[in-house]
Amino acid sequence: MNERIRVAVLDDYQHVARQMADWSPVDALADVVVFHDHIDDEAELARRLAPFDVVCVMRERTAMTASLIGALPRLKLIASTGRANASIDLDAAATRHVEVVHTNYASTPTIEFTWAAILGLARNLANETASVRAGGWQQGLGVELAGKTLGLLGLGRIGSAVARIGQAFGMKVIAWSQNLTTEGAAEHGVERVEKDVLFARADVLSIHVRLSERTLGLVGAVQLALMKPTARLVNTSRGPIVDEAALVDALTHGKLAGAAIDVYDPEPLAADHPFRRLPNVLATPHIGYVSEEMYRTFYDDTVRNVVAWIGRVRS
Repeated sequence: MNERIRVAVLDDYQHVARQMADWSPVDALADVVVFHDHIDDEAELARRLAPFDVVCVMRERTAMTASLIGALPRLKLIASTGRANASIDLDAAATRHVEVVHTNYASTPTIEFTWAAILGLARNLANETASVRAGGWQQGLGVELAGKTLGLLGLGRIGSAVARIGQAFGMKVIAWSQNLTTEGAAEHGVERVEKDVLFARADVLSIHVRLSERTLGLVGAVQLALMKPTARLVNTSRGPIVDEAALVDALTHGKLAGAAIDVYDPEPLAADHPFRRLPNVLATPHIGYVSEEMYRTFYDDTVRNVVAWIGRVRS
């Protein structure tokens, strides 16, 4: 490859990609362009990315679909953050001889953020803060977590850590997932229950399963109808796991006390989406994994991955 390599870094929402890593090793070998906006229209996105050999993506913010990959004749490398990225069509990439590489990842920021969301929702922090900023004062009553039941949809690496923190707050923790056994739950001091029981008993229901064909729409109108009107739902996993229309209906008509939502389908969240205005929703812009430490890991590894790839293609 004699022509100078061009590298695109996508969806740098916070304008921090250059600060989180030393890009000089890449700059010495290639022209790097960082994009801070997000483009939904695939045709427009293809026009933007057509001149680039390398596309660096941040998690699933921009989907590398088969049609997009096929529209980028120069594309040779997709450098993704995280250990896996379901929004990259790996078969299409392989067919077009496009290499896909990933970075390291840690669950710590998502675990911590889940509890920030639970606590913020329980104590109505968004509305109380808004009241103070507007010159007001106390607006409502929060709820205590001690003695309440924490229901976990998924008890894997993240779910089990969330369970330990719930236990430290004095909560009873129950869980269900397709593969969870009674013995597996007991190892974490958690009671395994059937799915319907999970939704019916939970005072706080937190979602910690991966998005797949089995979990797409797993939380729908039927499951939400089983929940107590005093219960709260927290989703820091993936938007499509929950039927958004059903959740909006439940929150609008008092079937649920509230929800903390960090993930949506699609993203970014539409400007007119009900989650932006419902008073019983704590809505955040998919920041569960967005920490300085995680970003340094992501971008340091991305730099190494890109430099290593350039070395291979030029050797």
